[in-house]
This record gives sequence, structure tokens and C-alpha cells, in this order.
Amino acid sequence: MTTPSFDALVIGSGQAGPSLAVRLAEHGWKTALVERGELGGTCVNNGCTPTKTLVASARAAWVAKHAADFGVRIAGAVTIDYAAVRARMMKVVQGSRDGLGHWIAGTANLSLVHGEARFVGPDSVQVGDQVLQAPRIFLNVGARPVVPDWIARCGVAFLTSESLMALQELPTHLVILGAGYIALEYAQVYARFGAAVTVIEHGARLLPREDDEVAATVRSVLERDGVRFLVGADATALERDGEGIALVVDGQRIAGSHVLVAVGRRANTEALDLARAGVACDAHGNVVVDDQLRTDVPGIWALGDVNGRGAFTHTSFNDYEIVAANLLDDDPRRVSDRVPAYALYTDPPLARIGMSRAAARASGRRVLVGHLPMSRVGRARERGETDGFIEALVDADTQRILGATLLGIEADEAIHCLLDVMTAGLPCTAVSRTMHIHPTVSELIPTMLQSLKPLE
Repeated sequence: MTTPSFDALVIGSGQAGPSLAVRLAEHGWKTALVERGELGGTCVNNGCTPTKTLVASARAAWVAKHAADFGVRIAGAVTIDYAAVRARMMKVVQGSRDGLGHWIAGTANLSLVHGEARFVGPDSVQVGDQVLQAPRIFLNVGARPVVPDWIARCGVAFLTSESLMALQELPTHLVILGAGYIALEYAQVYARFGAAVTVIEHGARLLPREDDEVAATVRSVLERDGVRFLVGADATALERDGEGIALVVDGQRIAGSHVLVAVGRRANTEALDLARAGVACDAHGNVVVDDQLRTDVPGIWALGDVNGRGAFTHTSFNDYEIVAANLLDDDPRRVSDRVPAYALYTDPPLARIGMSRAAARASGRRVLVGHLPMSRVGRARERGETDGFIEALVDADTQRILGATLLGIEADEAIHCLLDVMTAGLPCTAVSRTMHIHPTVSELIPTMLQSLKPLE
């Protein structure tokens, strides 16, 4: 057994890992990047890259099927070539993997080590027949889908958001357990591809973290695409059903060709044997970190989904920026400096920053709200897609933006004009008095902020 020594070890090649490894190597530190699977982590392999490629294909199918609404005639029926859809998806994924591989291979002082890492002490990990040692270790091992025990024990094949990416055939009826962000994106995609889709949710409604109007609007849009929802429903068994599969829900069998389990995600910490390094995890299995992403063990950091401080590609990359700034640039950046921001990539998308209405009410502040429907947006009317609304919450005393919700076409892009002002700590007048370009989605944001009223 050999014991190579490095200045830094980066375990996992998600969004934080490669960028950090390259930066450390360019700083002159001998660095190893350890990866047990494909380069790129969740985002590249079974998250953002493949799913948003599928979203784009589903959008193209929807536009083609509605071409007549725009005065465009298409001869014959619009059909889905699922093999071609998958081939396009895999080409985009492989391009991202290859790009990372070339970047890493071309970086001096950086070694790529394939295999699963397991701690043998606070400054060393075993990978295969090697023990790698370094005074600085950075964890970027991501998360995986949660599978309830009763499903894992059932002995019947099911899908997760990871295994769905390998599915060769288009489901005829996709039954989805869960109604969160991942579940709803897949629900719309496969409905637009022509599959029957049924979503089963234990809670009283979908998207429990969002305000009621958001959940209701998203449900309405997806139902129009053909998605069927069963909410407040208890699934208790997963069984074979001839050539297909069935969920037993409130005593009734919901049969389909495939079942997708999308009820949450959990940090990939078990294989690391963190106890041997003395690294603590919380009750949810996330590695405990401070505001600069340091664990309770000196010389060990945790970045990305594994630390529970964000579950998105952009939060993972921002974790890299925070660690690099503190470690190499004498720039004391902190996780708490960033504004919570994310999007749901249904069509139209939902974009969220900062507080929701429920959180604003619970804060005890005097809060103002601006709210206008997307039907007021010229671009939305011109495209015939007026679902949704734009909304911002403002502190009545400081005039600072507390949060915003944009649900509608191009919401995921338009929200950044609010996010940037909010991060800078500027008053809402920095946007409300700005002239925006017409015709855009963003042009209604100043108007919305000019119509603030007390939040009830």
C-alpha cells in the first residue's frame, strides 16, 4: 500500500470540486481530485444538464403541437423520437464530462484519482490500495435520492431521478411519488412527450415550501399539460402489475409502466467513514460546517449538497468561491452573505429569492408587497403565455427587498435584476426608478415596485 502526500485533497467532482482543485493547483499546491464515478457530479450526469436538455426537447414538442395557435401549419401529427431525444441529451452530458476531463488533465500540479475515498484519519483517506495524505481535505461528494425503506424492500424495480436518465424507452404511464421540484419537472417533461403522468403527494398540496398561489398556478399549468395529481394521498405498497408496476394508494392500485420515486435527497456521507476523521454530521446526515464551510475538524471543509447549506449547482459553486476567497485571497466571505435563490424549471419557470410571503409574515417586520399578473407583460401576451405573476416583498422601514417570486416566461432570467439589488443592500427604488427595455419581462418589475401596499 502506497501513501502519496499532497498539499490538498478534493473529494468529489461536482460543481465546487473541479474549480477548487484547479484553483489550488494553480496556487502551487500539489492537489489530488478524487472521483468514484463520472466527472461532473449530479449537475452534469443526472441533474441540471440532462434534465434541462429534456426540458428543452419537451418545450420544442409543446411549441410544435401548438404551432397553429401562431398561424403556423405543420403537416401531420407531431411525434416524439425518444431515442433521438436521449441521444441529444447524452451528447450534451458527454460534452460537459469531456470538457472537465480536458481541463483537469491540462492543469499542472493536479492529479485525478479514480475510486471511492474513505477516511483513515483526519488528514488521510484510502482510495483503492492507496492512502492519500494531505493537511487540507475538501469534501464535495454531493447527495443522492432518498428511497423510503418500504420501497427499497419491495423487490420491485422502480426509478429515481438518477436511474431515469438511463431509461431507454418512453414510459406509457409514469407514476411519480412526490410533488417537489424534481418530481414536477419530470412530470411536465414526460407529459409533453406523450406519456400519461400521475403525481402522488402525501401532503395537502404540491410544493410545500412555496406560497399557496405558486402551488396553485404550477398545478394548473401541469394539469393543462395532462398531469394528474393525487394529493393528501398515502402510498403504502409497490407491486408488480403484469408487465408494469403499481402503487397502492389509500387502498387503491395506481398502475403504470414505470414508477419514479422523488421524495427528497440525502447527503452522500456514509462511504466516507467520517467518524474516523472526527467530522460531525447533523440529524439529516449533512456535514456540519461553519459560515466559511469549515467542519469541526481543522483542515477539513465541506462544500455543495453534502453540507446542507444549499442544494443547487449555484450554491455549490458559490461554496467554492467562499472557500477559495478565505483560503487564498484573504477575503473573508461567508455563506450567510448570500441571498437564497433558486428556480423550478417547469414551463413557465418559477424563480424565487429571499423570503416567501409566509416567511415575511413570520418575521414580524412591517412588509410591503407588489404583485402584478404576467398578463400585464407585453412579451407574455405576444407569445400567448400569460400564466403566472411577479411579486416582491419590501421592508416598509428600510425599503430593502426581502424577497421576490416570479412565475412566468423568462422568470428565471428576469429575477436577477431584483437579486442583484437585494444582495447589494440597495433600496427597492434602485429598481423602481430604473428604465427597463421594452418589450421584456423585466420591464414590469419597476411598475410592480411602484404599486407596493401593506402585506396582509
